This record gives sequence, structure tokens and C-alpha cells, in this order.
Amino acid sequence: MADAPPNVTQELAAGIERYIRPDTFPVAFKMAHDEAEVPAKARRPLRDMGTRFSLCQGWNLARRYGWTVAMGREDMACPIGAIVAGFQPAVPHYEEGHLCAGMYTESLEAGRRSEEGVSRFARGTYQYMVVGPLSRAAYDPDVVLVYGNSAQVMTLAAAALYRRGGRLTMQASPRVDCAEIVVDTMRTQECQVVLPCYGDRVFGQTQDHEMAFTIPPSRFGEVLEGLAGTYKGGVRYPIPQFMAYEVKVPPSYAKLFDIWQETSDE
Repeated sequence: MADAPPNVTQELAAGIERYIRPDTFPVAFKMAHDEAEVPAKARRPLRDMGTRFSLCQGWNLARRYGWTVAMGREDMACPIGAIVAGFQPAVPHYEEGHLCAGMYTESLEAGRRSEEGVSRFARGTYQYMVVGPLSRAAYDPDVVLVYGNSAQVMTLAAAALYRRGGRLTMQASPRVDCAEIVVDTMRTQECQVVLPCYGDRVFGQTQDHEMAFTIPPSRFGEVLEGLAGTYKGGVRYPIPQFMAYEVKVPPSYAKLFDIWQETSDE
């Protein structure tokens, strides 16, 4: 798949900052095939911090701290994320629904159906997931992730539709948003509106008011154009509030206007 030109990547970072004003850094994901693709200064959870992470912890560190983090199989604390990234095999215990049943689903069969719907990379396709702030990324991103409130995500959706029109479609699940954020966005090369999952909230500490939006490199220029175009058209964040109306005051307040009117000729 074609990478976006470096100047477009940086322009997108600047455009998101100008038009969306997110509270945290937009995140650039890179799925690395081998060690050579990992930035030299990237923090490695087990090696550098003495602990294992879930994938969502890694990208939440990137968006809050501005760190670049590289996570491989040895860094995985979340087994589902390890399967999604292709770092570990999807063994029968997983595919049969045991990780869902009794927590997210009533039965093992319902859990099995839930796991069937989780996108994942083939095992061994990639060795590392690299995440870091978009504005400082020293690599070509495979996905850009932006967290924001519903109004900010709506504004990004408007930008993504500015040139082509129509509607965005989304999938909603209470779990495994790493699959939607990275795998689905890379495979479809379409922008995704993402409902942060339970694990993202528990372990990544994503807040109740936050949603997420992903952008593949094939759409960088289009979204950037849409951010400027919709802003010019009046679709902006912060959302402008209509203020040109006459307020209705309490009767005791209105009485004062009556008194002024009665005494205006004196």
C-alpha cells in the first residue's frame, strides 16, 4: 500500500491541531515487519520499563506522554491484543469463545461468534507495533488515530466525507478496539469511527467522554482538504452556538422594563 508523502503527514498533524484541537496527541501507528523498522529511540515496555503492556496502554502512552513505543510479542500483557497483532496464534481455547463467555456473552457459542468477528493479522506478518505522536513520527504511518469528544469526531467524519459525500459506516463492539483501529483501517483503507472498548477504558484509561477516529495514509490528503473545506463552509470545532435570539427573563425582571417604560416620559 502506498505511503502518504512526508509533507502531507506533517500537514495532517498541523491540520488536526488547528481544526480539531484534541486534548491528546494524534497517534501514528506503524506495523513493523522486523527490528530494522523500529525507531532506535522507541521505548520497549519489557526491556526499558520492566513490564508488559496491552496494546491500548502503548498507544495511550503515546497520545498522553508524546512517547514513541514499540511493542512485540515479549511485551504483550493482553492475550487478545497479541492475537490481533499476529504475535501469537489463535488457539482453539480462544476461538471457541472462552475469553468471552461469562463476561461479554451469555454462552460459549455466543462467545465463539464474537471472536469470529474480531479482525486480526495473520500470525508472523508483523513483529512489532510502533506507536508515537504523529507530529514527531520518524516513520511512514500505517494508521493515524485521533481521540476526541463526539463533536470533534463528528468534525473529522465531516472532513472525511467532504470530497466524496455519502456516509461513513462503523462497527461497534464493547471489546478489542485494537482490531478496528489498526487491522480494519489498514485492510479497508477507509476512515473508521471507533467506540473505545472496555479494555481501552480500564487499561488505557480512555475517558467516558472520548471517542476515536482513524485515518489511513491513502486518505491523509483528502481528510486534510476536508478539514479546511468544511471549516470554510462553517462546520467547525469548537461548535459555534447560535446566539442571535432574545432571552426570556423571569416576570419579576420583566416588571422592571414595564416600570422603565411607564417612567420614560417623566
